[in-house]
Amino acid sequence: MKAIDFDYARPATVEEALDLLDRDDIGARPVAGAQSLGPMLNLRLAQPDLLVDITGIAELCAIRVDRDAVAIGACVTHATLEDGRYDDATRGVLPKVAGGIAYRAVRNRGTIGGSLAHADPAADWVATLTALGAEVVVAGRGGRRTVPVTDFVLGVFETDLQPGEIVVEIRVPALSERARWGYYKFCRKAGEFSHATGAVLVDPARGVRRAVIAAASGRPIVIEDPELIQGGGCRPERVAEILADTPLAGNAFEINTHTVALKRAIAQVTG
Repeated sequence: MKAIDFDYARPATVEEALDLLDRDDIGARPVAGAQSLGPMLNLRLAQPDLLVDITGIAELCAIRVDRDAVAIGACVTHATLEDGRYDDATRGVLPKVAGGIAYRAVRNRGTIGGSLAHADPAADWVATLTALGAEVVVAGRGGRRTVPVTDFVLGVFETDLQPGEIVVEIRVPALSERARWGYYKFCRKAGEFSHATGAVLVDPARGVRRAVIAAASGRPIVIEDPELIQGGGCRPERVAEILADTPLAGNAFEINTHTVALKRAIAQVTG
């Protein structure tokens, strides 16, 4: 199957893009790397009248250090983050996570903003940016607003983006020299989506001890429980309690898989 006919525009500024997306006479949709939208178009799960390609907007393709955070444009590719030719305030977290996303061909086209906007619960950036305490800068006709990733991702393929809005930037807090990071995901083979993901950040200088369970059929689950992280322990009963309000409740196999993923992420921090 192939996509229905659609028009194509490649604006040079955020304002031009928003003007196109604000039209009420057609259905317009933004596109960057198209690694998720492309298959949806071909399966006709998405049928826009106009695709607005935002990769020509210089602002969205830049990476800069802004005070105590690294600001990443929405159209920065996974490959760019993997290659590490920028001031990385996360002390290696961004390149490491980016290098584990799918295959290089996908990383050459896929973008960090597109991944967040798509909000697949198994996506690496959804888990990672939640654990890092990142924020998303969103632009619309009413101006710009900043939303914590924890509030931006609402569920499976569901975000806080309103009609006509686009992601313009992701702000990731700088990590201190004493920060420790752990990340583990279960995949049947390299390049496949994760079936269970654990992410852990311990940054004593900023008072952060955060664990995240992701790829659990919903938004990432944030755990602010120092006892769960200390000593490399990960109590199965505690994880089962945390997952009791998710679709995984009662599924011993899935709960065990997520417990092991989190335990291995914690071991990277405490080992």
